[in-house]
Amino acid sequence: KLDRACRDVGFFYVIGHGISESLMRKVKEMTHRFFELPYEEKLKIKITPAAGYRGYQRIGVNYTSGKQDFHEAIDCYREFKQGKYGETGKVLEGLNQWPENPQEYKGLMDEYIKLCTDLSRNILRGISLALGGSPYEFEGEMVGDPFWVMRIIGYPGVNQENVIGCGAHTDYGLLTLINQDDDKTALQVKNLAGDWVSAIPIPGSFICNIGDMLKILSNGVYESTLHRVINNSPLYRVCIAFFYETNFDAMVDPLDIFKEKYPGDKRSQVSKRVVYGEHLVNKVQTTFANLVEYS
Repeated sequence: KLDRACRDVGFFYVIGHGISESLMRKVKEMTHRFFELPYEEKLKIKITPAAGYRGYQRIGVNYTSGKQDFHEAIDCYREFKQGKYGETGKVLEGLNQWPENPQEYKGLMDEYIKLCTDLSRNILRGISLALGGSPYEFEGEMVGDPFWVMRIIGYPGVNQENVIGCGAHTDYGLLTLINQDDDKTALQVKNLAGDWVSAIPIPGSFICNIGDMLKILSNGVYESTLHRVINNSPLYRVCIAFFYETNFDAMVDPLDIFKEKYPGDKRSQVSKRVVYGEHLVNKVQTTFANLVEYS
């Protein structure tokens, strides 16, 4: 089932994952509380290049494919020692900026991030088996010391057509775990026929999707799928997206075992070597090219 989902859609629901529904719900409730605060309050943890591109960004700061997105967010990255990743890593050096209000937010999110990291590792082991490898192909030098990114996103209710909350894109890491509000359908996934299909929320589930790095590692067998967000509901929607990544300094190349298993895959030509950290920093700086205007 996992193999079919990863080949044909690149998206699937995850249930029975061991993270309690009450924790998933609490994370969303607290996030709603933060986004309800006045702008001045939210701007206390404003994202800046000096802060390692970590913190709060107001509506309109984020761009996807050159177009302005209609959402606000808090961006977080795995914290690491200064100098650990040399020049490339310098761009993202810093501590995550957590709001003081709601008070328990940081503690809750620290616990949540740890659980999402463990869950992602388990899902990746399942994907490794689905591809015909051992459970541990995606560990060691490639994902033994995984980097992670988390975007805590708020989409204002607009109650009109065609206001794009987040433009069409593929994710650029390995796996994404999406924890979205249960009562609003806004995430859309492009299927093989080229149609946009709504990813209807299932309470207590994560939506998991494949990113560009996993497409490369699997020698193009598994697809990173285009998706976008359009919140036509009049209600404010939150989504917590946890991105599980390779080691920051990993040279991402199709793994030998999957090159042997899938030598004739016609899509494998699109796979090219890339250092994950360079790829990420490039994306971050492109996305926030206009950040200076907002400081």
